[in-house]
Amino acid sequence: MSTIPVAKPMLGREEADAAAEAVLSGWVTQGPRVVAFEAAFADYVGAPHACAVSSATTALHVALLALGVGQGDEVITVSHSFIATANVVRYCDATPVFVDVDPVTYNMDPRLIAAAVTDRTRAILCVHQIGMPCDMGEILHVAREHDLPVIEDAACAIGSMLSVDGGPLEQVGRPHGDIACFSFHPRKVITTGDGGMLTTRDPALDAKFRLLRQHGMSVTDAVRHNSAQVIFETYDEVGYNYRMTDIQAAVGIEQLKRLPGLIEERRRLAARYDAALAAIDGLGTPREPNWARTNWQTYAVRLPDRCDQRAVLQSLLDDGISARRGIMCAHREKAYADLPLPFPLPVSEAAQDRTIALPLYPGMSDADQDRVVAALKKACG
Repeated sequence: MSTIPVAKPMLGREEADAAAEAVLSGWVTQGPRVVAFEAAFADYVGAPHACAVSSATTALHVALLALGVGQGDEVITVSHSFIATANVVRYCDATPVFVDVDPVTYNMDPRLIAAAVTDRTRAILCVHQIGMPCDMGEILHVAREHDLPVIEDAACAIGSMLSVDGGPLEQVGRPHGDIACFSFHPRKVITTGDGGMLTTRDPALDAKFRLLRQHGMSVTDAVRHNSAQVIFETYDEVGYNYRMTDIQAAVGIEQLKRLPGLIEERRRLAARYDAALAAIDGLGTPREPNWARTNWQTYAVRLPDRCDQRAVLQSLLDDGISARRGIMCAHREKAYADLPLPFPLPVSEAAQDRTIALPLYPGMSDADQDRVVAALKKACG
């Protein structure tokens, strides 16, 4: 019996041909296909500017640097996220200040932000966790009261939608805060193998992203390559090699074309889970707030109190089903053992300990999904 993976990218001949064309073109690093991918991505989410980079982690790092976050500063964020969210704050020699999450969405609880603001706070970094949008309306209200910029960690949220203050549903990444950062890792809804994107409405921030991603180079290699005059670039500040390759961008362009269909299929599979899992007493299934539409990047369920998380995961694995524990909490890792915790994080810790992510991906058959449901029913008694 084959193992059902927790996730699987949807890649086909179109992506393979696009990558081959980039390879054969002779221009394989950041070049014309990156420019085309940025334009297509900006158009999809409705953002004036989009800047491609090598990963969502580098996108978040660049976002913080562009906002001037540095040594001694504080950034309000959540522990309940992949560790990169906290790490990028430390990359800037700043301190992450963790607040707890909402028990329904598992996203930053806006009611807890104001108490975390100090005279050293420089930004709010919220996370659209597993594709479920944050309550951006309430987060932005607090941010404006304290004159703080907002970065959206939208690593999982391409194609998710949200409404702010009763407005229409709009794509995550317009952005609603100052900057949004996306991931194209294979676990995400679309992939370029790895890669990231920053979106913003501010042309000055976009220019800063582009400077920082390419070593702080005053004139890009593409401009120098196409110039009829000799150009000597300068390096006026420390930058990074955070570029996306044209091979990755070529794949991304084709993936973006698939995105509406991928999300439609994810929503169909999530609806089947909702119906089938209702029979398991005490199991909590995810719920969309009335102001949000998730892309169902991950379908995470809360286990009944009678169930041990590790035992359930092992039972599923024994039945050929690959599931994962709930989203980690950075403050519980050894790398953050020295970090003071000014606020308790009980909801974050419970979310890590009591939830599991079930397999969900386009191409998953109804029969395989029924196998997952049956195995979970058995594991939960």
